[in-house]
Amino acid sequence: MFAELFAVMAPVIAGATLGFTWIRRGLDYPVAFVTKLVFNIGTPALVLASLSGADIDASSFGRTMLATALVLISMGALAFVLAKLLRRDWRVLLAPTMYPNTGNMGLPVVLYAFGESGFAFGITVMVTVSLFQFTLGTMLASRGNPLKSLVKTPTVYAIVISMALLLTDTELPLWLDNSVDLISGFTVPLMLITLGVSLASIQVKNLRSGIGFSLLRIPLAALTAWGIGTWLALPPAALAILVLQMSMPVAVFNYLFAQKAQREPAYVASLVFCSTLLSLIYLPILLAILM
Repeated sequence: MFAELFAVMAPVIAGATLGFTWIRRGLDYPVAFVTKLVFNIGTPALVLASLSGADIDASSFGRTMLATALVLISMGALAFVLAKLLRRDWRVLLAPTMYPNTGNMGLPVVLYAFGESGFAFGITVMVTVSLFQFTLGTMLASRGNPLKSLVKTPTVYAIVISMALLLTDTELPLWLDNSVDLISGFTVPLMLITLGVSLASIQVKNLRSGIGFSLLRIPLAALTAWGIGTWLALPPAALAILVLQMSMPVAVFNYLFAQKAQREPAYVASLVFCSTLLSLIYLPILLAILM
């Protein structure tokens, strides 16, 4: 069992360590460019490549999206409770409580833990979280129009196309399938390297509060995901992946949104950093239960 768990975590640790070491050595890494590349090209290609040929029926896909949305809404409500317990502004804790790192860290873990068959569910959860984060998150971080942000998100169109293919039981033309599969290949490695780069760039000042928040959020997220997934009768693999994905550490993008809105970015940085470090301890335990 230990060898299997290590095989799952090793690629994640290796990729993040590579990015972390790269920055610590003073080498240049164009975070803005890579982020745009991953979210505008890599992620849509990954969604198409994973969902279009996935062995997942439309009902399971829809219920997984619904379950993810309900978990996010529930965690948003719990953010007000955590804000009172930790004596923080709810607007500071809302995003870190709602949005786990289902992309940079979640997808690689799901891929190596559950293989290609489970990866489609991991993509479904990640996509739903991204839609919430880049609409509601953008709205809270600025006065921008969330619908405008949604329309400009290529991943949305990839989801629509994938759902149409699932509902009609249609496959992509071979030339397009091969092209999308090739392009999507750079997405997960770049996500991991960028995660390491982001962690190396974050200045952490309050470790105690970051650890305290993580110890509260992680079990709440896991139990909420399990309860809602069971209620919606998700397939066993989808339920396990929903619990795993929603238990991921705080997403790095929460720090970027906090900086943009000027809502205690240093504190949010501590939440990202501490929860990511703690994940190296609790994720193997969670995987041992779920796998």
